[in-house]
Amino acid sequence: MTLLTTRRQLGLSMIEVLISLLILVFGLLGMIGLQARAQTGTFESYQRGQALILMQDMADRILINRLAASCYALTTNTASGTPYLGTSYTGTPACVSAAGTPAMQVLAAADMAAWDGALKGASETLGGTQVGGLLGARGCISFDVTTNRYRVAVAWQGMASTVAPTAGDTSATCGKDLYGAETQRREVSITIMIASLT
Repeated sequence: MTLLTTRRQLGLSMIEVLISLLILVFGLLGMIGLQARAQTGTFESYQRGQALILMQDMADRILINRLAASCYALTTNTASGTPYLGTSYTGTPACVSAAGTPAMQVLAAADMAAWDGALKGASETLGGTQVGGLLGARGCISFDVTTNRYRVAVAWQGMASTVAPTAGDTSATCGKDLYGAETQRREVSITIMIASLT
């Protein structure tokens, strides 16, 4: 009879420890990348939510002051989406239409000035700089005479490249060519029609 001696393993070898550490490092790197993408997605979602609020705010202002609605139609060049309010706008909005009463025209100008401030982030400042707005926010309001509809749009700078807004809607031109690649520009819009009450 031969005596078989078995040798017991007394722990992990160095190669097993290194392989385990390598797997752990790759897992942690994957989690860090996932966290970065999640933060970008959360910020994009927040920006879109703020843009929707700003867009609806102006649509409501137009509907409330509907007799002077033509005062709000400031975007006359719909091919380039200009002029606009918000980032890089330095003027003072004014009603150039003769619609409504003088008080309604003053209200329209005040509404546009307030919207311009909201687009620029005037509600929150840091060291005298407005920081409460969207990245590069611009607001456009255009009027289509043939359909009798107003289009209120808000454009801003996205964090990652996606599809250009004009790929899905050819009239999505607010802030066109002002954000570098068109795939960096984001836009939300709403179309409203003023009822003729008789």
